[in-house]
This record gives sequence, structure tokens and C-alpha cells, in this order.
Amino acid sequence: MNVYYGLEEFKKLDNAVVTSGTFDGVHLGHRKILNRLIEVAQQTNGESVVITFYPHPRTVISPDNKVVNLLSTLDEKIELLEKSGIQHLVIIPFTREFSELSSEEFIQKILIQTIGTKTLVIGFDHRFGKNREGSFEYLKAHKANYGFEIEEISRQDIENIGVSSSKIRKALQDGDIQLADHFLGRNYSLSGVIVKGKQLGRTIGFPTANIQVREIAKLIPTTGVYAVKVGYKENQLKGMLNIGNRPTVDGTFQTIEVNIFEFDREIYGENLTVEFIQKIRNEQKFNGLDELKAQIAKDKITCTEILK
Repeated sequence: MNVYYGLEEFKKLDNAVVTSGTFDGVHLGHRKILNRLIEVAQQTNGESVVITFYPHPRTVISPDNKVVNLLSTLDEKIELLEKSGIQHLVIIPFTREFSELSSEEFIQKILIQTIGTKTLVIGFDHRFGKNREGSFEYLKAHKANYGFEIEEISRQDIENIGVSSSKIRKALQDGDIQLADHFLGRNYSLSGVIVKGKQLGRTIGFPTANIQVREIAKLIPTTGVYAVKVGYKENQLKGMLNIGNRPTVDGTFQTIEVNIFEFDREIYGENLTVEFIQKIRNEQKFNGLDELKAQIAKDKITCTEILK
């Protein structure tokens, strides 16, 4: 897959089959559109192109610049789109100036003049241009002026899947990992660098790797204890992860700590990826480290069973 960070790098194609959107999470609904995009490209001897935006448009056009909880960082989105089989990915820097582009300007300057669109594939609710004024109906009404075909993925096709990024965010915030994973069509994951913590886990026989997530907008599931799969370099490991403030030891800020089963290495400064499989309990305060240690031992048994 060719990745273009801006329109300047893109060389106009003879037969571009295009879609556009934020594609946060690249979930099952998005994949319905992507699969059709690839299918049309193959049928017409064209090249598949995805146009997406960074940062997320809502972080720019929201009046209070509110951080949007993202299901995928930019790097994760690129990786997921590459796995889907897309040939070209254009990442447009989303700025205040770009948000002022009208739908007609978006069509003429980007879709036609820059990309060379011959077929546009969009979801039933897709909108584009300033104030989201552009729509499938608008495109259809002006089709003769543009010289490209337009195909809409129907509401029924998307709603049959019953998925949306907002539903996935809510499931993760509720701790319903299995529902989120179902909608994503994969395990929800996050990555980060391992930093030094207070190393209390070592004193009770359950050393943990403290994960620092670099992307501030990345959605962190709700507090609690989770069964997880752990990706370290080329290794796929198993473990249990705690998200929370560690109330038993009077913690004052949230941490993400994973105990990796059958693993004993110093990995400070290295990267880990964790995939969430199931939440097993809420975070709670125990009466001292002995009680905490006993519960963690039970948690390990529970997680081991889940991860068999």
C-alpha cells in the first residue's frame, strides 16, 4: 500500500476507485465499504484509493477542541487499512482552513483534479465539505458534471452489521470487551512503551510492565482487570492487565499494568501491544498487600482459563 501524507505527494491516477472518511477503528462497517471498493477496482481494472483525515475532524471543528477518544491511532489505522488490501492511502491534514472547503471544492480540487476519480464508493450516511453539506443525493444530482460513477453502500447493508464507532466506544467504556471485539471483527488493542513504575508487583510475586500510551486521544477501556494477549516483538504471550488508580496502595493516578505469564525479562523502553479479550472484575481496594496478592492469584487462574 502506498501512503501519502498530504495531497502534494499524490500522482493523479487514470482510473481511481475512491472512498473517503475517518475510518476510526476500521470496524466491520468500514470493511463492508472497503471490500466493495476493492471489488469495484478489480472489476474496472482500477486502483483503490482511501482518503482519510488527521487529526480527527471533530477535534478541529469542535468549539472547545474536545479530545475525541480514538479507537485507532494513525499508525494503527494505516496498518489496518494495509491489511484490508487497499492500494493507496491519502492522509489529508485536517485544519480549520481545510474544514472551510465546500463540497463542490472538495469534489473538483481533490476527487477530480488531484486523485483522478472514476468511481466513488461511499456509505449511506457519508457527508463531506463545509458543514457536511455534500451527500450522495448531491453527488447523484450533479453526476453529469463530474465524469465519475457513484455507488452508495445502502443503509440496510451497514445496519445489518449493526456497528458504529460510537457503539464500540460505549462498549469499551462499559467494559464490554466481547461486544467491542465483535463489532471490530478483531480484538481491541493498544500499544505503548514500557516505563518504570513503583515495582510493587515484584514484591508480591506478580511483576508488571507499566505501559505508557503515546497517543493522548487513544481510548483506554474502563478501569478493571482484563484477560489479555500480549505482543512483544515477534512473540504472542498471555497475561492479565489492570487499568486503574491502585487504591490498595493509595495510588493517585491511572496506570496500565500488565503481568505477562511465563515471562521474566527487563523490557523498559521497549514497546508492547495488548489485545483485550475479556474484563474479569472491577478494580477494588483490598485490606493490605496480602489480600491483594491472594486476589491476583485468583485473577491469574481466571485469565488462564479464558486464554486457553
